[in-house]
Amino acid sequence: MTVTDPVRRNRIIAPQSNREDPMVHMRRSMLLPVVLAATMTITACSSGDAGQRSESAHGPARPYAGTPESGGNETRTDEDAASTFGVDVDTASYGYARRLIRDGRLPERSEVRPEEFVNSFRQDYAEPAGDGFAVHVDGARLPETHRAEADERIMRVGLQTRSEDRESRPDAALTFVIDVSGSMGEAGRLDLVQDALHTLVDQLRPTDSIAIVEFSTRARVVREMTPVSDARQLHTAIDSLGPQDSTNLEAGLVLGYQVARDGFRTGKTNRVIVLSDGLANTGNTESEPILRRVRAEAEKQIALLGVGVGSEYGDQLMEQLADRGDGFAVYVSERDQARKVFVQQLPATLSVRALDAKVQVTFEKSTVRSYRLIGYDNRAIADEDFRDDRVDGGEVGPGHSVTALYAVRLADGASSSARVARVQVRWTDPKDREPAEAYESVTAADLDRDFAEASPRLRTCYAAAYFAVALRGGGEARLGDLATIADRAAEATEDADVRDLGRVIREAERLR
Repeated sequence: MTVTDPVRRNRIIAPQSNREDPMVHMRRSMLLPVVLAATMTITACSSGDAGQRSESAHGPARPYAGTPESGGNETRTDEDAASTFGVDVDTASYGYARRLIRDGRLPERSEVRPEEFVNSFRQDYAEPAGDGFAVHVDGARLPETHRAEADERIMRVGLQTRSEDRESRPDAALTFVIDVSGSMGEAGRLDLVQDALHTLVDQLRPTDSIAIVEFSTRARVVREMTPVSDARQLHTAIDSLGPQDSTNLEAGLVLGYQVARDGFRTGKTNRVIVLSDGLANTGNTESEPILRRVRAEAEKQIALLGVGVGSEYGDQLMEQLADRGDGFAVYVSERDQARKVFVQQLPATLSVRALDAKVQVTFEKSTVRSYRLIGYDNRAIADEDFRDDRVDGGEVGPGHSVTALYAVRLADGASSSARVARVQVRWTDPKDREPAEAYESVTAADLDRDFAEASPRLRTCYAAAYFAVALRGGGEARLGDLATIADRAAEATEDADVRDLGRVIREAERLR
């Protein structure tokens, strides 16, 4: 990261809050990118319902006119110099796209969310000394293979929270709501879920608790809230799960939240984790009636995490449920992947570092002609609502990173020492419910390094983001060039996930 304002670096301030009811803000479960997705690697949420998410006491937010071809509309700074959005750490879009491509199919354009591609890869940002966020900003010139004007730069905004020792986290009360409809009988669905749950039971602390609810045409409590110390009973309940009839997701969530309320543990981590292919076909199959129920329960401090499975997957419904339930959605398709999430990520991320996190990037009009946020289409927030703590943001857990990429066009004659933007993040402390902020600045010189000399993690972000843009129909970067960039970043990082990204991009190129 390049720092141009050392006196202000990551300075934290606590402005006065105008929040009406802080207790309704146990928001957005960072938890596990795959908690089984839902529980583990990054955190926060992404919406399929931008209008409802961005609306505040001041009226609807300025609409975010995202376009599939560009990954977002270009905005002139003389018209709007600030870009404001809620933090999001969903990763389901990349996971599902990867599964489809490996099966020989390209995803639908509407299912591709660039920010979820970017946030699927680790970043190695430095952690803050205390709670809240460290803010990192860097950038580079675009690669020669990129189709853009010479004055365009890529700018990376990164947020990082402090890690937490597994033994020091609060105890957890987790209610698993498991889809056992007939469609879950396909290999890689219910069998994967059962294997991951067995692994989880063996990894949690004896003082944690688990409840299990299954749903098909109807919902049924398989196991009430049970301490993990009674592992035998939990393993038996997991083994009893088997595919049955239709998919009444509404019934499963209603009963799941009832069980979670009955087993609610004050001062602990309370979560509902729904594991499903998202293909509801019985009861309420439209998202809105289910979302209303989810929202009401989330405000009672029970966040919802969504874990998607299956070659046919209801992406939109699962994303909206996680978003309105103050959680996030992930997708898993491989047993090793699900086990890794449960063993390495879930136990360490069952608490919260920041609630309702929002980012505001303010560009200097004299330095920047225009900018474009790549992704976060459904997370836009009105600029004036950045400090309105009644407006929902994202929840982030320990050791999590959040990344956003901007394509920035510099003004003619911009000085290398001129400030390009000021990046601010605002969140609510989960302990005392007080708001705090951190900020950082970046100059034109900070964005002027050659792309080949940029951080390999930044190059990975570029490859992942523009891979998503290409899948949405954009033509700024060729897939073969992106695969090469991912390969070189993998060599530098020795990261198997980045190496796999290069392979997935090449497979997508063959399918086009």
